[in-house]
Amino acid sequence: MYSRCNSLSDAKKVFDKTPHRNVVSYNALISAYSRSLNHANLAFGLVSQMGFECLRPNGATFTSLLQAASFVQDRLIGSSLHALLLKSGFLGDVCVQTSLLGMYSNCGDLVSANEVFAGIDGKDVVSWNSTIFGYLRNDKIKEVLALFFDMMKFGVFPTPFTYSMVLNACGKLGNYECGKVIHARVVVSNIVVDLPLENALLDMYCNCGDIEMGLKVFSRIQNFDLVSWNSMLAGLAEHGDGIRAMELFVELKGMYFLKPDEYTFAAVISATSALLASDYGKPLHGQITKSGLESSVFVGTALVSMYFRNGGSESAQKVFSMILKKDVMVWTEMIMGYSRLADGESAIRLLVEMCQMGYKIDSFVLSGVLSACADLAMLKQGEMIHSQAIKSGYDVEMSVCGSLIDMYAKNGNLKAAQSIFSLVSNPDLKCWNAMLGAYSLHGMAENALKLFDKILKHELRPDQVTFLSLLSACSHSGLVERGKLLWGYMKESGCPTGPKHYSCMVSLLCRAGLLDKAEKIIIESPYSEDNLELWRTLLSSCVTFRNLEKGVHAANQVLTVDSRDSGTHILLSNLYAATERWQDVAEMRRKMRGLMLEKDPGLSWIEDKNNIHMFTSGDQLHPRVYDAEAELHRLQGNMKRSVTYDFLSCF
Repeated sequence: MYSRCNSLSDAKKVFDKTPHRNVVSYNALISAYSRSLNHANLAFGLVSQMGFECLRPNGATFTSLLQAASFVQDRLIGSSLHALLLKSGFLGDVCVQTSLLGMYSNCGDLVSANEVFAGIDGKDVVSWNSTIFGYLRNDKIKEVLALFFDMMKFGVFPTPFTYSMVLNACGKLGNYECGKVIHARVVVSNIVVDLPLENALLDMYCNCGDIEMGLKVFSRIQNFDLVSWNSMLAGLAEHGDGIRAMELFVELKGMYFLKPDEYTFAAVISATSALLASDYGKPLHGQITKSGLESSVFVGTALVSMYFRNGGSESAQKVFSMILKKDVMVWTEMIMGYSRLADGESAIRLLVEMCQMGYKIDSFVLSGVLSACADLAMLKQGEMIHSQAIKSGYDVEMSVCGSLIDMYAKNGNLKAAQSIFSLVSNPDLKCWNAMLGAYSLHGMAENALKLFDKILKHELRPDQVTFLSLLSACSHSGLVERGKLLWGYMKESGCPTGPKHYSCMVSLLCRAGLLDKAEKIIIESPYSEDNLELWRTLLSSCVTFRNLEKGVHAANQVLTVDSRDSGTHILLSNLYAATERWQDVAEMRRKMRGLMLEKDPGLSWIEDKNNIHMFTSGDQLHPRVYDAEAELHRLQGNMKRSVTYDFLSCF
């Protein structure tokens, strides 16, 4: 009675006072201990005590001891018990065999577990379930499905637990078709569908991307628990449906018998993180604080991600400091957040802190920091991260290789980027794309096109990034015909075109003076929000080619939407000047003064001794502006001397 009520100290007192203990009383206490993590090791001591009292353990004793070994994941004790079973002759007991099977699986020794399973005569559903659970627990997902179908071949009827595990495997694999087949079998088998099975069905459909079917399954659950709600919220988060996730969360809050936990808040924050923080994220943060869950690492990670997506690095830092037990995930989220905001210094600082505190960094973190070093042209820091990648063995990871290529290319070291790419034995598409981007950045269109031919020979399917690098390379090198061919090939292959692809194509045609064709591309573009930039590109080319009619039309397209666009007013004024419409130039200048429009100043960044200095156009207030000017004059002198030398060397 005491052991069933989890009062093991009282159970032990009663056991000690029992005058004539036998195997049954020992087995009762050993069984109770085997189910408690804090008492599992005490179960083994009771076996020795049995020996002193001349009592021999039976099959039930070994079953409990194996469960205890499984609980503490002690394979050495488990294999010792296996040896005792062979000597004592209890290995033929099905319950003992199933417990032995479970012990090896729980300790991660699937080879021994499979040997035990193979030796079971007349395997019942319990032994099959134990084997399937072992493979699922150890992330051998494909083997789970294979075992399930073998089980069916042998005529063993699955239980709801079996179906739950197999549906879980389908969800992890994203195998939608197999998941639907399993669902159909559940329906035709007339099995009693319990709540864990309903939750497994819901989880499978959400993980496989069929959110509508997931909602149908959810709506049919009568006695749902918090797991059901959390699964549905997580599915909506994965699907990016923040509005419906918030509606569901509000509905949950209205139920008096269910209270949101840390997983609930983490799911709803993840779902709404792409929405405006002031409307969703911050009010949710307030509720989390009231619930006392702000120190939870699950909730904290979701909050950090949400704030970074909304550009709130300070709020993310505050949340991070509140988390009591930080894990690798939240450190990674912080580093990636700073990297995405191009704050390379903070990303590197956190990486150093993470290493000093003994956390193991992974390829994902290294890739993020390298991306920040690439965007801010921080070569020295990038080289330091490269050294760290080599030390940790991640320099061979595809994601890290791609980021290294990108970092060196953006820092002007194309040879280093080529060297890293040449060392990759079997590059994936991301790695190929990184090298394509490097050639495009350095204006080496022919090299990029040759690399593209190699991608096709390797039977890899080009994606949006591939075509963006190629179109950009063609645009900067004036390869109009090759660019047009790539544009057509992209559409024929079914690769979706984005706003950046349209921008590259318009730029390519505009630079070649094909203004009519560029205008046609702009009109075809489905991205109305990004079309303003395309019209500005066309307007700029109209200035170059002195096409007044088309330029005025392009300017009107922008000014109709944004009448205060200073850049467009300046371009239009330049167009009038290029076509010698001086009265219109004067009128445009008067209009700009009337609207109080000013051109945004240009910005420059200079790195000096690990410090980044920012200068604005005409800046005379920066304390080191005269040093910067002196260095620019020195470089300008070097360039003039270089040009003179190249000219004289021709004679």
